[in-house]
Amino acid sequence: MSHSDEQLQSVLETLEGCRKVLNEINNRESAELLSIVILDVRMKLKGIASADLQALCDEMLRSAASEPPPPSKQTQDQPRRPLLRVVK
Repeated sequence: MSHSDEQLQSVLETLEGCRKVLNEINNRESAELLSIVILDVRMKLKGIASADLQALCDEMLRSAASEPPPPSKQTQDQPRRPLLRVVK
């Protein structure tokens, strides 16, 4: 691990500690913003380019758009028919 990676790792640990405190005091918005910074530092440590993250997000959106919508609440409350039936 290079010296700059060690420094980034130290910064990452500090940021994660700060995010934990922000969550504990219910400062969710600041904690979420800090999560973005943490992601950026982790990406630098792992050598992941912003373009790679964008490609992943694009693919996830494409997959989500092609999946059928989840069943409605009304459908979930109704008992489901068994998928398999025991035959003797």
